Amino acid sequence: MKNRIYFILATLFLTISVYGQEEAKKQRKFDYFYYEGLNLKNAGKYDAAFDAFTHCLAIDSTSAPLLFELSTFYMQLDQPQRSVEMLKRAVLYSSDNFTYKMALATLSRNMDMYKEAVQTYEELVKDYPDKVELNYYLADALTQAGDIEKAIEAYNALEENMGMNEGISMQKYKLYSSLEHADSALMEIEKLAVKFPMESRYPIILGDLYLEKGQTDKALASYKKAYAIDPTNPYYVVAMANYYEAIGDKDAAETQIRSALENEKLDIETKVGVLSRYILRLDQSQKSSENAGALFETLIEQHPEETALRLMYGRLLVMKSKTDEAKFQFQLVTEMEPENGEAWQQLLDISLKAMDWKETVRLCEKCIELFPDAPEYYFYLSIGYYQLEDYPKSLEACKNGLKVIPPENRGLISTFYGQLGDIEHQAGQEKEAYASYEKALEYNDKNVLALNNYAYFLSLKNEDLKKAERMSAQCIKLEPNNSTYLDTYAWIFFKEGSYTLAKFYIESAISKDDANSPELTDHYGDILYMTGDKEKAIEQWKKAKEQGKKSKILDQKITEEKYIEDEDAK
Repeated sequence: MKNRIYFILATLFLTISVYGQEEAKKQRKFDYFYYEGLNLKNAGKYDAAFDAFTHCLAIDSTSAPLLFELSTFYMQLDQPQRSVEMLKRAVLYSSDNFTYKMALATLSRNMDMYKEAVQTYEELVKDYPDKVELNYYLADALTQAGDIEKAIEAYNALEENMGMNEGISMQKYKLYSSLEHADSALMEIEKLAVKFPMESRYPIILGDLYLEKGQTDKALASYKKAYAIDPTNPYYVVAMANYYEAIGDKDAAETQIRSALENEKLDIETKVGVLSRYILRLDQSQKSSENAGALFETLIEQHPEETALRLMYGRLLVMKSKTDEAKFQFQLVTEMEPENGEAWQQLLDISLKAMDWKETVRLCEKCIELFPDAPEYYFYLSIGYYQLEDYPKSLEACKNGLKVIPPENRGLISTFYGQLGDIEHQAGQEKEAYASYEKALEYNDKNVLALNNYAYFLSLKNEDLKKAERMSAQCIKLEPNNSTYLDTYAWIFFKEGSYTLAKFYIESAISKDDANSPELTDHYGDILYMTGDKEKAIEQWKKAKEQGKKSKILDQKITEEKYIEDEDAK
């Protein structure tokens, strides 16, 4: 029995010894590749270093230093999620390591993973109470996570350790303001005003807060205090402009605004903000518009390279119908900043409103060079070519636009297919047009324009009238007051021989038609004729001609005083 026990113990000892030798061998192998990886990294041989560290991971996946090293490589490889995974594992296997936790919190915050960052910072604040700056990082992460109350608590903790600090107080002021806790926000600024009595900006901020609360007397007193401290503070003029606006003294406000805009010490961002607000409250009088124009010209002289000013000035000129002058400003912006999308869009809007289709095409082709992934320029290019009756190029533009639309944007894809159907129909490609309309409705079964046009073109050909009726009914359901869609519905009933219903809907269409469409009037005449009201039908045909419709069939109907089907429409 004793020999048996000795044998078992000897076997166990031998097993442990062998296992220990294997672990030691494994550790030596790990250490070799790990330190080799560090040497390669220090020598700038990053690919080889990464291979060495990856080999280490296969030997020991629980080494926190290794996981930390790999996390830095994954960041360089632009794989932040993999980097976070490595850091989380490093923290798991070495939970008391400050560096690893701090790196994990920072990376989580940089990746907008604010809740995860908050959790890690809270652990750090608890574990390292002497590192008071951690409260700042925690407060910032809480702010980004939307937990404003807790963020304020973190700033309070920071303030308790560091004492009153301008940066902390301003952050608390902003957070209280975002919560609409006006009294608490006011208290923070009051504390700063007491601590820094020769700093004029705090009385100005105080005055602004009083103004928001409607306490105009206290606001004015604060502004005067700021002026007494530093009469050259340019923001005092802005503050007084706000004050005069609040008490309804427009002339005094305008004087202050002009003074602010002419003040060379005031930064351009503030000037742009002042001018924006001024334009918004402009009445439509000629004098006000001229005053605003003069202010812009003054500012542009001071800041000729400031494109934001030129854009604002251009928009004002558009509002005043000074299109050529507006185009000049927008064109200057495109020359100064070729990739300024707003300036190009403004120029495009002007060309579309003027129905200058050649200019529309020119602008869109330029914009496609600059912004090849923006579908809207292909869309307008297609419209431009369509209006110029260059249908092949219009189709090409539309098809190219479809290639750049993200697949998840089904509504826009539907819009493009609807436009494609309209172009194909105009080009005489009816089969292709119907297929495009089907595609448009596949992506968006509530695309009213595609529904209406598809239904109308079917009715013109007397094809599948029941399907046309269903689609037109869907249009009426979606937009019951649209005269064009009501006209289509009436026309389908006319084609089906349901003249009473056709008359009901055409009269409804005409009652809602603000454009006095001759097409609706002509259709009304046709429907009236079929209901037996020949005299009134002729009257409507004549009216359609007076409204500007030019058609041999219309002339023939008037001459022969009878309904004649338009074979060319088929």
